[in-house]
Amino acid sequence: MTGSDEAVDSPVVEELIRAGAKIYEGHQANQVPRSADLLVYSLAIPEDNPERSFAAEHNLPTLSYPQILGLISQDRDTIAVAGTHGKTTTTAMAGEVLLAAGFDPTVIVGSLLKNRRSNLIVGQSQYLVVEACEYRRSFLNLSPKILIITNIDNDHLDYYRDLADIQSAFAELAAKIPANGRLICQAKNSLLAPVINRTVCPVVDYETMPTTDLRLQVWGWHNISNAQAVLALGQVLNLDVSSARGALNKFGGTWRRLEALGRTAAGALIYDDYAHHPTEIKTTLAAAREHFSQQRLIVAFQPHLYSRTKLLFNDLAASFGAADEVLLLPIYAAREPNDQTVTSQDLAAAIAANKQNVKYLPSFAAAEKYLTKQLRRGEVLITMGAGDVYKIAEALRHEPICG
Repeated sequence: MTGSDEAVDSPVVEELIRAGAKIYEGHQANQVPRSADLLVYSLAIPEDNPERSFAAEHNLPTLSYPQILGLISQDRDTIAVAGTHGKTTTTAMAGEVLLAAGFDPTVIVGSLLKNRRSNLIVGQSQYLVVEACEYRRSFLNLSPKILIITNIDNDHLDYYRDLADIQSAFAELAAKIPANGRLICQAKNSLLAPVINRTVCPVVDYETMPTTDLRLQVWGWHNISNAQAVLALGQVLNLDVSSARGALNKFGGTWRRLEALGRTAAGALIYDDYAHHPTEIKTTLAAAREHFSQQRLIVAFQPHLYSRTKLLFNDLAASFGAADEVLLLPIYAAREPNDQTVTSQDLAAAIAANKQNVKYLPSFAAAEKYLTKQLRRGEVLITMGAGDVYKIAEALRHEPICG
């Protein structure tokens, strides 16, 4: 197996290399093996990518990653976890609960499971637990028997027209659940009403699940909500309640979800988080502020996508109220061309207008230099964003956090 990526220094790529894959840095036509039977591509890869172009010229079959997931899903009892926020953690929680119950599921998560350092568990049973991503309606490739929806919010507005368009995608997914399946969601949430109306199966309201005896290792009310969704899944599958709660209480989280990374040489605590949407930023910072009520909290934020920064600009500017200091890095372009009509400097000015302590730093090197000089023992740094901002945290880490 071979593959390619813009950068090969991420934990996900390193896991593939350990598994025996040959991974190239960058995309070139000559990196596609002439003996290949299939080329699989991410939705972030455009049609004019040289490797996709090579496949088209040589009649090499191609499938997107969501299409591959759809093929796997077809002949499985698929438990799909969808939602604008929280689906990665909820998928991982569900996988751990089913493993503890002896269901031997296959689990596919959009991040690395913290205790396993992989996003994949290959099981031998009919059960598939899979994270269902809404981007470009990719989750419609799946065939869910049970669907968990954590929430619906404005996101991916580079693709969706508006919230109603997002709701229509979730409704189409919910309509695929068979009559003997289940939809697990916040049944009284008005944003979910058009989704629930499309189902032919019973709806389970996960907010009714009691939180007694939940002592989660992961912080925040949002993770209590995620755990309730998984408890509702356990109820649907007739799992032992004490076993399910025990597995949830042992759950250690996933990569880049308020993950404790270590301490700086000066003794400041370092955490890293994937939050890139205003709702996620506020939720993560609220959880951190609750846990570190007396410590100074510094956030190094890397905005993700020009389009998201532009479309959610005012909400982003108002998202950092729980932080004592905000450091802004340049926008992570990802799949988008450079767009200088919106910049991190603009966002910094808008945050400053909210009377917050904010500073723009033009590079990771500048951020590392500034933080090395400024961070003190007992302070808390959170690197935040869906790009590669975690590299700053890794560069600053002097020792792991013990206990």
